Amino acid sequence: MSTQVPAKERALNAQRIARIGQEVNAVLPAFDAQAFTADVMADLPHLELKARIARAAKGLHDHLPVAGREALDVLLRSLPPTPDAAGITNDFGLHLYSPHSEYTARYCRTTDLLTHSLDALRRFTCYFSAEDAVRYFLNDFPEQTMTAVRSWARDDDYRVRRLASESTRPRLPWSPRIDLPATVATDVLTQLHTDPSRYVTQSVANHLRDISVTDPDIALALLTKWRTSGRSSPQEFTFIAREALKTKLKEGWSPAYEFLGFATEAPIGVRTVHLERTTLHVGETLAFSTELISTAVADLHVTYVIAPIPTGPARREKVYFLSRATIQPGVPLTLTKKHLLRLTGNATVKPGVFILEIQVNGRRFAGTQFRVVD
Repeated sequence: MSTQVPAKERALNAQRIARIGQEVNAVLPAFDAQAFTADVMADLPHLELKARIARAAKGLHDHLPVAGREALDVLLRSLPPTPDAAGITNDFGLHLYSPHSEYTARYCRTTDLLTHSLDALRRFTCYFSAEDAVRYFLNDFPEQTMTAVRSWARDDDYRVRRLASESTRPRLPWSPRIDLPATVATDVLTQLHTDPSRYVTQSVANHLRDISVTDPDIALALLTKWRTSGRSSPQEFTFIAREALKTKLKEGWSPAYEFLGFATEAPIGVRTVHLERTTLHVGETLAFSTELISTAVADLHVTYVIAPIPTGPARREKVYFLSRATIQPGVPLTLTKKHLLRLTGNATVKPGVFILEIQVNGRRFAGTQFRVVD
């Protein structure tokens, strides 16, 4: 039976560390690629992904015979002429080049190198997305970095434009928080929400969703402004709005539903919630169906909620999308779902009693219980 290679191994491994060394050596023969590779690989197998990136950056710092602007110039010249030439086949890039941005943030985050370092990150992001590194500059040099961010939002390369939105997200996963208001880049989002690249508009939506966590009214006001402007196509705007309001939809926030056209006071009821089995093992599939009824035509946004019992003062629930549909008066609407009770991830299910509830247009309806056993 084959085993899956861990993501950290696929991202940065001996072959990729050696390739970094070879590419740097090709433009700076004084750089000892073999010594660099041996040094980094002495530690790499024991490290998780972010630590691997930092260790490779430290290896560059320790073995480059130059520093500062000269070192940045070496790293920039070591890049293949284009992302395609580097073998990059996706928008995000190759982890092979993540240490380059990390090096910039760790060793070139100084006043005298600021302009050159920010421009280096603009170029590195086309080979591997550099949003994590930019955040250190936002904290240390907020005004200068935001000036660069606003110029990136007008760049010809969609990967650079995406960097403008992604690097300034208030709650960017696996990255340091930035000591700036959550709304610091709303002008950037307004510019980019009509971008032709979905890679960019997905970031805009994610950024706005981050804002909605702490400032939902501001997020909704921005969406209202964008819709009124009519600058984006209805299809693309709907995509952005749904993604941006995803967290608030899960929470049942009525203004989000009303904005998207799902009436929270629609005359809807849930007749039944039926489970194929009420006792399952961890790793098995929870199969269920629910029947909805209405006395009027209504557009529905339906989610389902799984929460342990007892819930305690802080309910540890997970909300999942089920369906968007239009219901006709007096005509029952049946929805079905198979939900994997996962062993890993943020939604790990442990043995115990749970409740399954249905949420329609932000309203919760009585659910049914099931038990998970070892």
